[in-house]
Amino acid sequence: MAGLLGTSSAAAALLSSRSISSSSSSKASIPALSFNPVHNQGRRFYGGIGLPSKKGRSHFSISNVATELSPAQEQAQKLSKENQRPVYPFAAIVGQDEMKLCLLLNVIDPKIGGVMIMGDRGTGKSTTVRSLVDLLPEITVVQSDPFNSDPSDPESMGMEVREKLIKGEQLPTLKVKINMVDLPLGATEDRVCGTIDIEKALTEGVKAFEPGLLAKANRGILYVDEVNLLDDHLVDVLLDSAASGWNTVEREGISISHPARFILIGSGNPEEGELRPQLLDRFGMHAQVGTVRDAELRVKIVEERARFDKNPKEFRETYKADQEKLQEQITAARDCLPGVQIDHELRVKISRVCAELNVDGLRGDIVTNRAAKALAALKGRDKVTPEDIAVVIPNCLRHRLRKDPLESIDSGLLVVEKFYEVFS
Repeated sequence: MAGLLGTSSAAAALLSSRSISSSSSSKASIPALSFNPVHNQGRRFYGGIGLPSKKGRSHFSISNVATELSPAQEQAQKLSKENQRPVYPFAAIVGQDEMKLCLLLNVIDPKIGGVMIMGDRGTGKSTTVRSLVDLLPEITVVQSDPFNSDPSDPESMGMEVREKLIKGEQLPTLKVKINMVDLPLGATEDRVCGTIDIEKALTEGVKAFEPGLLAKANRGILYVDEVNLLDDHLVDVLLDSAASGWNTVEREGISISHPARFILIGSGNPEEGELRPQLLDRFGMHAQVGTVRDAELRVKIVEERARFDKNPKEFRETYKADQEKLQEQITAARDCLPGVQIDHELRVKISRVCAELNVDGLRGDIVTNRAAKALAALKGRDKVTPEDIAVVIPNCLRHRLRKDPLESIDSGLLVVEKFYEVFS
C-alpha cells in the first residue's frame, strides 16, 4: 500500500498507522503493481486560409507533404524498427512506484491530463517514461495519415480525412501501437508545431503543411525531458495544445489547425528551476522521485542495469511474462473504465478536501475523480473506494497547493493529513 501512495516516508508512516474500511472487494489482484521478480473546448472546425482576400480568387487546396510511404520506405522503416535497441522493460524497474502508477493511470485514462515528474538526477525518470512504449495498447488509425486520425472520431481527424469522410469515401485503417514522441530540448517552434510553405501557398495556391511533433503525437504521448529548461513560450504552446486538443500554425496571414490530443509527460530536476505554479496546475498529476537510499536495493538496480546493457534481448525475455500481464491489465482497465462508478458522498468529500486546502479552480477535483476511477479499473473493480482516493489524491493535489516559503512539511503529507481529517 505504502509503495503505491507516492508520498514521502513520513506520509507512508502516517498512512500505515491508519486503516480505511472498504465495502468493495477487488475482483482481480494486480501483482504487476508491486513490480517485483484530456479537457474538451467543444467542436472546432478548420478555418479559412486567412490570406488577404482578393476578388474572384478561388480557395486554396490543402496538401499535406510526406503522407504516403512507398513499399520500399515501409520495408526500410520495418527493418529499422526491428534493429533498433530494445527499451528497458517497465516491469523490471525497481522502486519508484509513485511515478509508475501515475504513468499507468494516464495511459488508462488520457483525460487525466498528463504527469509532471520531478526528482534528482539519475533516478530513472527518462528510463521509466520510455519503457512505457511496450505497454501502450493498440489503436485504430487511418492509413498513411500524419495525424494518426481516428476513423470513428471527427474531433481527432486531420482535414483530409474529414473531407474524405464527408464525401463518403472508404478510409483504409490499420492497428498501431500508441505512439510516444520525444521532444528534443533544443527543438524550435517550427519543429514542434509544424510549418507552412508560404512560397508554395502564394505561387501555386496550395497550403503545403509540414507536420511537426504535435501532429505526430496526436492520440499518443509527448514526453518532454527537463521541461523546466524549455523556453516559456514553448511550454505555453505544449500546455495549450494538451488542454484544447488542437494546434494552430500561422504564418504571414495563413493558418491551419490540426488535432493534437496527447498525454503530456514532463520531467525535471528541482535544482534546475521550478515551473511556474500556473503551468504546474495544467498537469493532471505530479510525481516526486528520490534517490534510493537502501544499499541492497541500489545493488540490485545496478546489477539489473548491467544485465540489460550486456544482452538487452535476453534481459527482456526474462520479463516478457510480466510485461504481457501488465499489458493485459491496462487493456482490461481501459475497457471497463466507462463503467466505473464513484459515489456522490465520495465526490463531495474529494471537493471538500480541495476546498479546505484552498486549491484554486476545479482541476484538482476533476483529476482526483478521474484518477480514482482509473485506479479502480486497474484493480478490476467497477466502484471507487476511499482507499483508491487515498492512493491518488496526493499526486493530484500536491502541485496545486499555494507555496509557503516558511512551511517545511511536504505538500503531499499536507494532502494526506487533510484527506484523513475529511474521510474519517
